[in-house]
Amino acid sequence: MSKVTETAKKAKVASRSIRNLSEDTRNTILTEFAKAMIDKKDQIISANKKDMSEARNSGMSEAFLDRLKLDETRIRGMVDGVLDIVKLPDPLHKVLEEKTINSGIRMQKITVPMGVIAIIFESRPNVTADCAALCFKAGSACILKGGKESLNSCKAITDIFREVLRNNNINEDSVVLLGNVTHEESRELMHCREYVDLLIPRGSRRLIEAVVTEAKVPVIETGAGVCHAFVDESADFEMAVRIIINAKCSRPSVCNALECLLVHEKIAEEFLPMVCKTLEEKGVVIYGDEKSCGIVNNIEAADEEAYYTEYNDLKLNLKIVKDVAEAIEHIEEHGTHHSDVIISNNSENVISFFNEVDSACVYHNASTRFTDGGMFMKGAEIGISTQKLHARGPMGLDELVTYAYYLKGEGQIR
Repeated sequence: MSKVTETAKKAKVASRSIRNLSEDTRNTILTEFAKAMIDKKDQIISANKKDMSEARNSGMSEAFLDRLKLDETRIRGMVDGVLDIVKLPDPLHKVLEEKTINSGIRMQKITVPMGVIAIIFESRPNVTADCAALCFKAGSACILKGGKESLNSCKAITDIFREVLRNNNINEDSVVLLGNVTHEESRELMHCREYVDLLIPRGSRRLIEAVVTEAKVPVIETGAGVCHAFVDESADFEMAVRIIINAKCSRPSVCNALECLLVHEKIAEEFLPMVCKTLEEKGVVIYGDEKSCGIVNNIEAADEEAYYTEYNDLKLNLKIVKDVAEAIEHIEEHGTHHSDVIISNNSENVISFFNEVDSACVYHNASTRFTDGGMFMKGAEIGISTQKLHARGPMGLDELVTYAYYLKGEGQIR
């Protein structure tokens, strides 16, 4: 048995014990984990500095380095995320349905743990704490596989969690980090249906597509975010600029950041100089279609491939459209069903946008940056699902459980 299969088998064994832990016990473990991250923050930062140094020496982009970086503020954010999970209601043992069926048997549909959840992610080491805490609160073991660039940081965080588990006589294989595994070993994890119940990839479109194509374990697609903002002819210009700047510039490296701006042709000559000037002041490089390049200087020409691109950087695509219908058509063709916004004061156009944009999160007059488990009051998130089964949008605790039917009879036979 290979080391990956052996690890998955151990996680499966651990999952059978933690599914029976009380809510109080799970919350106690998570509270101790949060405290331990504060107490050992220097250990985490030291490990992260190694990762950052190696990433810089490898020529990684500033956007990549931003996703990789951990400092006291971000560790505090991880801690707060774990403590928010502690405060959330227990997702287990909820009665979703209850009735007596025709046979006289009493039936209950009740939430239960998934079992073993594997998460494959890229450079953001804070994912380690979020995913481990969410899976544990949801009564499941987790297998974490981060990118090699964040290995030291992820190991520091995982080691802290596993130490807390050991100190409380709980199987430490409830939280497992795979180290530098080969492509073949990663493939083996994706095929490990015997021990892994759910696989969640977090990262670039390329990573997600590779996992979806290769995996035999059930997969939930997350992450890839080619997010759009459509500025309608009725939009408040100041509001639109404020939303666009926030959506693009507040943290360009994340999946809910704006990647494409669509502007109604009737306001383009007035609005584009205003918004492009502000974007350029923020250091944003703009790629535009022929019409927008004719209105504003310093815009680089965009080819068709650009409109499919998730930059995760201070880069933005721009296109002029004739109406809301063309904006929706563009989003349907080039988007990733993540987060899209209409900035408008025309109620009919807003209704059309809501009804026809097939994305997990559809906004009116608000930044796409709100697509986040914390912002949705779910605590931390395990990812943003861009598919339709069984979860969609920010995935918190309620999306990490499944259900079983409990049936109580009095000797009935069929």
